[in-house]
Amino acid sequence: MTSVNLAELPSQIAGELLNIGAVALRPNDPFTWSSGMKSPIYCDNRLTMSYPKVRETIAAGFAAVIREHYPSCEAVAGIATGGIPHAAWVAQKLDLPMLYVRDKAKGHGKTNQIEGHYKPGQKVVLIEDLVSTGGSSLKAAVAVREAGCEVLATVAIFTYEFPQAVQAFDEQGIPLHTLSGYSSLIETALQRGAVAPGDVELLKSWRENPQAYGESFNS
Repeated sequence: MTSVNLAELPSQIAGELLNIGAVALRPNDPFTWSSGMKSPIYCDNRLTMSYPKVRETIAAGFAAVIREHYPSCEAVAGIATGGIPHAAWVAQKLDLPMLYVRDKAKGHGKTNQIEGHYKPGQKVVLIEDLVSTGGSSLKAAVAVREAGCEVLATVAIFTYEFPQAVQAFDEQGIPLHTLSGYSSLIETALQRGAVAPGDVELLKSWRENPQAYGESFNS
């Protein structure tokens, strides 16, 4: 069993994501997301699947969070698509059933949105790879709850720490835990010299007001 220190996990995961290029920071040359938003960060946690050591660290972290905070968990559900492989590894570690949740019900066959065997009242923790505004993650969690299960929490690898995501989860009464986040990433990147000290405030400004950050590059 991989040993996990939950207090050190945010910086550890941030470092691993930087190591494999799953996250990149460009405060002065921002990325453009599909939504058109300008962002100093690009995150592709799908890369973690290709690195056994990294995916083991993530799975061990998820398992430790569930053991610590949700010991009554009876099933692990991966949110399509990025959360599915991690949910499988975590379910194996915890010896629990595994489900996965589609963005929407299939248009054919049994028209399932939730795949796998579950039963009313079953206590479920959802696994996600990335939380942005929280919309897609919450949609999956609500689908599981409406199917009759008890949603204990959503646990994600990484969050941008947008206030609206925190608010959205709070409004639904669903706890959100993340292994790492934007603040830990900035701190870790600064310690490694991956970003200049003078860029820290610029990076923080994006999380606080993404629109104003983007407009500064369009002016």
